[in-house]
Amino acid sequence: MTINNINLTTTAPTSLQENWGGPTRGAHGQSVSFAENQRQRALISARGQSACHELRTGPPGPRSLKTTQHQAKAPLNRSKPSRTTTPRICQQPHQNIQPCTSEPKSTQIAGRGSSVKRAAQEKWGGPKRRTQSQSMRVAENQRQRALISARGQLAYHELRTGPPGSRSLKTTQHQAKDPLNKSKPSRTTTPNRAGQRPHQNIRPCTSEPKSTRIPGRGRSVQRAVSGPVDERDDDKERKPGDKFYESAKTDDNETTDGYTSGNKKKPSQTETEVLLERLQLQDKFQQKLSPADFLQIRPPGKQMDHVTSEKDVAHTFLHKLIMLDYGARYIPVRPDSPEVTTESDNTETDYSDLEDFLKTTADTNEKEKACVHPMDVQMAVFHCSDSFLKQMMITKLSQCQYALPLLVPDPVTKEIQFPLWTFREITKSWKVTQIKDNSKIITMKSVPVYKAETPLVSFFRLGSLSVSKSQLMNTLINNRHDTFFHRNCPGSTKSRYLMDGVAEIAWYCPAGKPNDTFNDCIAFCNLHGDALSHKKQCDILIEKSSINVFLLASLQSNEGSRSLISSLFQSQKPLICLIVNDSRDAVKIKNGNYIMGLKDKNHSDVCEDLKRIIREVLSSLDGPILKPSFQLETMAELSGIRVDETDPACQKGKSAAMEIINLLKKDNMDVSKIKYDFLPCQGQLWHQWSKIHREMFHLRGNIEKEKSRKEQKLMKIRQKQCAASCSKLMQLFTGSLSLMRQKQTDREYFLKWTQTFIDELSIDDVSSILKSYDEKWSEVLALKNKHDKSDLLLRKQTELEDISKKLQSATFGLEHIFREMGQIYEAHKTTQRESRHTDWSKYPELAAQLMISGHPMELMDGDAGHVPLTWISSLLEEVINKLGDQRVFVLSVLGLQSSGKSTMLNTMFGLQFAVSAGRCTKGAFMQLLKVSEEMKKDLKFDYVLVVDTEGLRALEVEGNNTLHHDNELATFVVGLGNLTLINIFGENPSDMQDILQIVVQDFMRMKEVKLFPSCVFVHQNVTDVAAAEKNMDGKRRLQEKLDQMAKLAAEEEVCYAERFSDVIKFDVQKDVKYCAQLWEGSPPMAPPNPGYSESIQEVKNTILSKASKSAGITFSQFKTKIQDLWTALLNESFIFSFKNTLDISVFQKLEVQYGSWTWTLRSIMLTIENQLHNRIENGKVDEVEKSYLFRETSKTYEEVRKEMTKYFEDDKDREILAQWRERFEIKIKEFHDEQVNRVKRKLDRVIQQKKACKNLDENKSEFENKLLQKSKELAHKLKDKAKDEKELQRQFNSVWSSWVTELTAGIKPVEDINLEQDQLTILQELGFEPALIDESKRSGRYKKISEVGNYSGYMKTGGNLLVDSYNKYKARGAFSHEEQEQIRSLIDQAEKESRGAIKNKHVAATGYTQTYLQEMANHVTEKVQKFLSERKYTLNKEFKVDLLLYVFYRAEIWLLESHKKFKMSNDPITYLESKKTQFYTVFRSLCKENSSAVVLGELICERLKVSTLEAVCNKTAIDLAGKMRCNFPAFNGTRQDLEKHVLKSLAKKEEGMKEENFNDFITYIINPRRQTEAFIKAQVEKYIFRDQKDEAVEILKKNADDIKTTVSQALFTATQKVQNQRGDTDMWLKEFSNALKDELTFDKICSENFSDIKDFHFLKEEIEKGFTSITEKMSSLSLDKLNESRHKPEEILIDQLCNCCWVKCPFCAAVCTNTMKDHSPDGHSTPFHRPDGIKGWHRRDTVEFSVNFCTTNVSSDRSFCLKGDSEKYIPYKQYKAAHPPYDTWRITPDGSKLAYWKWFVCQFQTQLEEHYGLKFMGSGAIPDQWKKITKNEAIQSLDEMF
Repeated sequence: MTINNINLTTTAPTSLQENWGGPTRGAHGQSVSFAENQRQRALISARGQSACHELRTGPPGPRSLKTTQHQAKAPLNRSKPSRTTTPRICQQPHQNIQPCTSEPKSTQIAGRGSSVKRAAQEKWGGPKRRTQSQSMRVAENQRQRALISARGQLAYHELRTGPPGSRSLKTTQHQAKDPLNKSKPSRTTTPNRAGQRPHQNIRPCTSEPKSTRIPGRGRSVQRAVSGPVDERDDDKERKPGDKFYESAKTDDNETTDGYTSGNKKKPSQTETEVLLERLQLQDKFQQKLSPADFLQIRPPGKQMDHVTSEKDVAHTFLHKLIMLDYGARYIPVRPDSPEVTTESDNTETDYSDLEDFLKTTADTNEKEKACVHPMDVQMAVFHCSDSFLKQMMITKLSQCQYALPLLVPDPVTKEIQFPLWTFREITKSWKVTQIKDNSKIITMKSVPVYKAETPLVSFFRLGSLSVSKSQLMNTLINNRHDTFFHRNCPGSTKSRYLMDGVAEIAWYCPAGKPNDTFNDCIAFCNLHGDALSHKKQCDILIEKSSINVFLLASLQSNEGSRSLISSLFQSQKPLICLIVNDSRDAVKIKNGNYIMGLKDKNHSDVCEDLKRIIREVLSSLDGPILKPSFQLETMAELSGIRVDETDPACQKGKSAAMEIINLLKKDNMDVSKIKYDFLPCQGQLWHQWSKIHREMFHLRGNIEKEKSRKEQKLMKIRQKQCAASCSKLMQLFTGSLSLMRQKQTDREYFLKWTQTFIDELSIDDVSSILKSYDEKWSEVLALKNKHDKSDLLLRKQTELEDISKKLQSATFGLEHIFREMGQIYEAHKTTQRESRHTDWSKYPELAAQLMISGHPMELMDGDAGHVPLTWISSLLEEVINKLGDQRVFVLSVLGLQSSGKSTMLNTMFGLQFAVSAGRCTKGAFMQLLKVSEEMKKDLKFDYVLVVDTEGLRALEVEGNNTLHHDNELATFVVGLGNLTLINIFGENPSDMQDILQIVVQDFMRMKEVKLFPSCVFVHQNVTDVAAAEKNMDGKRRLQEKLDQMAKLAAEEEVCYAERFSDVIKFDVQKDVKYCAQLWEGSPPMAPPNPGYSESIQEVKNTILSKASKSAGITFSQFKTKIQDLWTALLNESFIFSFKNTLDISVFQKLEVQYGSWTWTLRSIMLTIENQLHNRIENGKVDEVEKSYLFRETSKTYEEVRKEMTKYFEDDKDREILAQWRERFEIKIKEFHDEQVNRVKRKLDRVIQQKKACKNLDENKSEFENKLLQKSKELAHKLKDKAKDEKELQRQFNSVWSSWVTELTAGIKPVEDINLEQDQLTILQELGFEPALIDESKRSGRYKKISEVGNYSGYMKTGGNLLVDSYNKYKARGAFSHEEQEQIRSLIDQAEKESRGAIKNKHVAATGYTQTYLQEMANHVTEKVQKFLSERKYTLNKEFKVDLLLYVFYRAEIWLLESHKKFKMSNDPITYLESKKTQFYTVFRSLCKENSSAVVLGELICERLKVSTLEAVCNKTAIDLAGKMRCNFPAFNGTRQDLEKHVLKSLAKKEEGMKEENFNDFITYIINPRRQTEAFIKAQVEKYIFRDQKDEAVEILKKNADDIKTTVSQALFTATQKVQNQRGDTDMWLKEFSNALKDELTFDKICSENFSDIKDFHFLKEEIEKGFTSITEKMSSLSLDKLNESRHKPEEILIDQLCNCCWVKCPFCAAVCTNTMKDHSPDGHSTPFHRPDGIKGWHRRDTVEFSVNFCTTNVSSDRSFCLKGDSEKYIPYKQYKAAHPPYDTWRITPDGSKLAYWKWFVCQFQTQLEEHYGLKFMGSGAIPDQWKKITKNEAIQSLDEMF
């Protein structure tokens, strides 16, 4: 667009803008017309033309409106002018542009909302001027002409820095708005600054400036006439073509007012306060930021390139800096929402002339004022940070290759600070190149930066210059990276408050390459601002520098500059003066001083000359006086500055650390010996312990003896550790930690100082060893590449291993001290020793505090390759004590050595894992990260635990152990992590192959043990991250490789997998990330690659995305997972050995819940069963439908299901529970159905029994009527003797028998049974001699036949046995163990099947016959015959007789009880005899001539007495069972808990009953269910009759009262209904019976005998009176009556608790402790495994017991024989290969920790030998350690299993 033929898309040259106000200067400058500019040029003399070059390069007229608009919109673009809008300096002025004479159109200016009318009549001089503007311009021009002298340079300088009128409108506006500008003196009111020449011919303006309205802005601006506030660096001429000098106007020395985006400052605020307020740091200047504020899991960054608000700038700066993104120094603010249009923007303004329009440009850059200078952000954060965050910040700046603050003025006190503490963690490495004997010698150096002695080259600026000093320095140090911030850096603005007077330092570190700028390390220091204004800093740097470099306009600039330079010329210290306005070449003056002009010189030439000069000066200086070496630490000795390390807390920490270091330095001990002398517990002793402990899982020979011997060795080592654990070092260290326990700052300082001093102590040794290692490794590689197999290679390899060991010894850090703490703790904890010197019990608490505060803690000792489980467990327990059992997400990383794993984690989360070459991660470390409050709503956990590991294929690991070590480490960290980062470095196929093979196998193992971690592959150091096609191809190849590895791993682990996704949930598109290389160039001067931090941020976002879908695990679960994984890894077979304690714990809790759910269902079924039983007995029900039972229990069943659903969905372990949900839902349904079927069967038998005695029931009424009639007749005769109770009793008894005989005449009674005679008859019929039968009965041996230890006595030794078989067994003298077990199994099966068959006969309903016993005998005989037919031996008659008698004996009690029930229900004589008491009561009442109501009432009470007793006892039995089920420890837990209490009860029996105790043990071993049932019965009896007798009585009383209430309610209901309906006795009896039908049995009473009753209320009262007496007696009822009830508490509990799995271990016969009977087929397990000799296992063909635990066997190299006569042996480690029953068990190695069975073997050694006929001798000898175990220790070991 053009106006008046003036190209509006161009901008006036920068020089003219600078001189006359330009688009960014004052209003007056904008009002100067083009004509005036021409007149001004004409007035400049010929000798002043050079100075006025910028003025001549073009009038301001060509400034483009587009540029003005652009500046209004995007002020940041000022430093980088657009090529389309702004001509370069080299372009010629617009000389040929003609004024436009035509009437211009109204032109809309974009972004302004206004039209600018330009009149055609206006001349070239611009639009018509207003009077005020004109007068001001005239005065200005006159002053400018007067200032032009014969020497044009001076005239031009005066013109540039001249009168107040030339001040920019922008500056005027700022001063009008910002009262704080009075702190920056005006030239008219304040003495001149140093280096500035006074304006001698200009008078100060004394008039009050007027307020001038700026069109289109609606804002008044003060046009003050005082001098400019800010200084300009661009004051000198720049030559066309010289890019270096085409710098933007904003330089690092500028300072402007505190303008803040349209907001006025409060009058009391300083610029610093405003700045901090804008950055939201106003509260942090006193309450400092700390690392904890940033080292948290925060929401992932949505925008990496900018922020939307200034308040986010500071935090974003730190976050990006922590992630090594050097772009952190410039973070633009870009609001997401579109710019809001103000009212003034929408108002169209009609400008009268171009001048008015140009005036508005003063406001166009107003937005630029809102931008905070990037270095102000850095320094604001620095000032608002505590010492530790400052240190982290400076360390990260150093890693980003940025300059670091060296001298910092305090923004409040202006005191000079030297932040020495912030440099303490920085180490610089470089290579020194020296020429010796015409050859280059390159030496590697690695030195803490505060210790580095280097030359210091300091740069200073005098006055305001157009040259950027910082940019010049950058070129010297690193031409590709802006080490120092300069005016051309992105984000640079004119406003800067915190950098003036700051001295920054940076180091040039050569790489030992030919293109190095310098051959040695050099420090460069940059003082920001005018050196004359910061004299103190200037003096310090001049004193400390080797070379001082001054930039100034000219040597004649001003008196101050001249004086300073003169004094420096006189000193002996080299000086380099760079003259901006001088064009001379570099000239060497005396004393090694140089002067060089910059004018008209190319930037690169200047830099090369300067480099050459510095090299020459440094190389020419000799002697310590002339060549001072700068060292940071020496700065602290200077007076007049404050050193941050003088802080009291810092000094306290330092002094404590110095005590330790002085101790270490005391005898000038070699670093490699420090650990040996001061940390003895972790050296050889710990390594020996680890080695022996590993051997415990690979035992050979007599494994229990060997194990016992090794345990003794381990204990001795622990004792030695205890003795050596009181080293002075550990006392000092732990003592300091304890004293600082409550003072976190002191503690942090102490730890930092200690690590700093330790690093300082060891860095030289480590560096030299690393150098030796590198050289030796190169030699070994060279020999390998030559395929040299000579002794030389072996010798070199040996030397390399020696160097590796030396490196391991010399590597020393805090982790070694913490490791020593762990070993001291483990030693004392194991031996339970107290120490006078160490409070070892407090060590876990001290370490827990450090871990919580963010210190990494060693998880696996990388030197010993072992996990100190005791220490780690106690440490995590203390963390739980302090934080609670919080949920944590475990992130682990895995990769090859030196692949950048630790660097990645440190970059990602700001962690502190060691990353330097000398201290690479060894083993595994864990570090805790808190989840920020804002992230907790998205994540289901409170912390992230990061596990960093040493690299796979570590060179230090000895050759043959590398693969095993890598697999072990990888499996460990993969198993620990909820998510594992698989780090792949570079694109080497061999490296990828190695890592993938290990990783896939690990995930395969995790799947097999039901751990399901996720993974993300991070492919680092990829050359072209952005190449999508290449990445897709890489992902495809990775997927193929993973699938291939999955197949191979599946074959090795004996499982199925066709592809990697069969092993783990994996999406190659989402779970593979590519990362750019870390460095942008070649170290040591290369900064981090910004693409690296961006890639890491993307990985971090992926991690958080995956983490949001996981609930993590609790700290306690993490602790058990560590134990499980490590224990399994110590065994060769991880899958078979892994014991998932976490799953087991969760499953046990589920089993407890399952027990509660089943008990709820069982309880309701018992209640329903009682109700229906009463109805059947009352004749109200003659059939029970299943549908009815389901209907009655549906409500309870649905409630249970809801509870189950809630538990599975809401429990904290719901993710683990999910694997069992379906199974338990099925099981609970099966249990419900089973209970319904059980009750249905029981009630059907009751109905069947009721039907069976139908004849008797039909006769009952007749019997009772006749008895009542006879009673009446007898009572009538004896009414005179009514008061003689004895006579009445005698008379009644005398006639009762005759009455019964009369009534039952012709009815055959049910006879009693004689089981003993029947058994004898049947046995004789089977051909067994009576004497043999009698002998067996008298001895009673048949009762224990199932528990016989040795069945050899039953072996038949004659008859038709084949001679060879006979001789074989005779020679062996006994059955093999397997044969013994087969015989025992035969006995158990025969008994179980026989008893089950007879129980199906319903004897209680049909009665007993001898046939039942006959069938049992036949079944047993057939079973024995079949058994023997499959064997090569036979059993004698004694065995068969004993077996038959045993089967009869087991069925006898049940048969007698069933026949008794049958007789009671079917024998009329028995029935009538049971009614004798009732009819005597009626008879006695009749004798007293009581009314019918009284008699009926007494009869009813007598009837209720029996049923009430039964109801109360049944209800009490159920209630007591429920009480015990809920409150008794043995019954309210899992099946495992019950087993533990059974074992405890066996051990606690009295010593005097040893034989009986042994028999109980044998019963438990052979038939655990029988002993468990006996235990339940004993505990119930003890609970009811002793321990909780009072409670049992109270329950009984309550139930009696409940029955009383029920009866009272029934009486009321019946009476009320009869009275309302005028009913009779029959109706009353029916109503009363119906009301009681669910609660009590009530035999029908014939109403005919009581038809005369009319007063039913009286009847009710009589019954209540009589029933009250009954219930009162019931309350004092003996609890023994419970034994006679239909329900018995022990039977209810046995049904509930024993309906579980009773499968026994095939090795040791320990019973499975699963609560469910039919659980998963391959899931049998128990924690109570025992020596297999306890069940009679012995060494083949010997009488030597086996004393081995199967849990020890499965980790040994032993084998077992599958069958007695087979020669096939199977290794215990592969026991599952033996198929059923072996493969149905999970036997995990536990090191046979259970002391209980060891105590048992020692306690009952003699009894066991007699029982089994074997001996504890030879290989079966009892280890001596077992004999030391006490009973209490044995019982305690049961509790320790949980």
